[in-house]
Amino acid sequence: MSDPSGNTSTDGGESATAVGGGDAQGGHSPFRNFVPYQGDADEPYMNPNQVEYFRNMLLGWRHELMEQVDRTVNHLQDEASNFPDELDRATREEELGIELRTRDRERRLIRKINETIDRIDQQDYGYCDTCGVEIGLRRLEARPTATQCVDCKALDELREKQLRG
Repeated sequence: MSDPSGNTSTDGGESATAVGGGDAQGGHSPFRNFVPYQGDADEPYMNPNQVEYFRNMLLGWRHELMEQVDRTVNHLQDEASNFPDELDRATREEELGIELRTRDRERRLIRKINETIDRIDQQDYGYCDTCGVEIGLRRLEARPTATQCVDCKALDELREKQLRG
């Protein structure tokens, strides 16, 4: 599965090596007008300013994705025309299939963003689900929906690779 940074992951999660940027298909990401968090070096981790920064990033990303889904629905309704040529019809059906798969990935991403916003509301954001350490601001900027620190995610990816042989 392609994430907003263009990396792929077979587990539907985030890659440990994710970096900010759009995907190869011009997909949406929270990085379009990305400005790194600028805080004091001695400020506590996940203080109210940091939490607000990530909440706003996630809300903006969700809004972009939802607009794209709405545009697709409108586009599909407008494209109800019938193509008399078989090749044109087959090409259009393939394009629609690709578009629908892309939107399905975006719907799953919206669900993950909503889960992340819930974690923020529960004051559980920014800490690794596996080991409990801080995920880190830079990793969260690169992958706002990350639930694991880089080390734990890398171990999971290694285990998965070994299981697949």
